[in-house]
Amino acid sequence: MNWTSIVAIYLLFWVLTAFVVLPFGVRTHEELGLEKIPGQADSAPGNFKPLTVLLRTTLLSAALFALYYANYSYGWVDRHSFDFLINGPTG
Repeated sequence: MNWTSIVAIYLLFWVLTAFVVLPFGVRTHEELGLEKIPGQADSAPGNFKPLTVLLRTTLLSAALFALYYANYSYGWVDRHSFDFLINGPTG
């Protein structure tokens, strides 16, 4: 696999993981007992921590990419693993 492919696939994992990690641990102003600014949405986060989100996203995406790359290298799951979907059950 080319290094450019590795970087591109890792970035895809990173972006998708960021959307998964983003809502964890976020609380609204009402949940935290903080005063809201006039015009603020009720669902606006009151304790958003971007560095924590970046760290969690990086760690999770690295672990998922490592699994992907190991599968790519060792061929644990390949297209032949899903032949039963085309051929139906054999008995």
